[in-house]
Amino acid sequence: MANTVVDARGEQCPIPVVKATKAIAALTEPGIVEVHVDNEIAVQNLLRMASGKGFAAKSEQVEEKHYLITIDVDRLAPADAAEPEAACIPDLRGSTVVAVGTAIMGVGSDELGATLMKGFLYALSQQDELPKTILFYNGGAKLTTEGSASIEDLKTMESQGVEILTCGTCLDYYGLKDKLLVGSVTNMYAIVEKLTKAAKVVKP
Repeated sequence: MANTVVDARGEQCPIPVVKATKAIAALTEPGIVEVHVDNEIAVQNLLRMASGKGFAAKSEQVEEKHYLITIDVDRLAPADAAEPEAACIPDLRGSTVVAVGTAIMGVGSDELGATLMKGFLYALSQQDELPKTILFYNGGAKLTTEGSASIEDLKTMESQGVEILTCGTCLDYYGLKDKLLVGSVTNMYAIVEKLTKAAKVVKP
């Protein structure tokens, strides 16, 4: 399997998307394209591009102002396929951090609470301004793993640049660490840092 690295740090949109698109087109066999950028707008646009092509992609922050986007190119495009024009999508995220500490919403019926939480996450994905980060911990960790009814809504937000983080200790406690389907694993230090630095915190 081919592995191509694209260093687009220091480049502004649409250059990172153009470079990544060319790297994908240059592949002679399915493989992985790793793109390094230094701004979150580039991350958002690269994830959108990959999603539009039907490729699985994920992003991670390597260090301050250094992001890695990994695109799994599992098939090659026909030789005569026209490449869509690279477009810069404005950042749709605000500065809000959403903290989800339970798989249900409210107190009373757990069945109703699960339905309400599913509705909350769907409605969140439809907002004109998306949250910057969504944190999942304790029972909320179940919402990012296999069997969750909200995976597609969360993946939709992730593809638009929303950072989705799930507590690793919580995943271990519930035996779900190998069943994570969206976002990445984090720790309590990072969760506290995200919450304390957030301009606004929402807890459903």
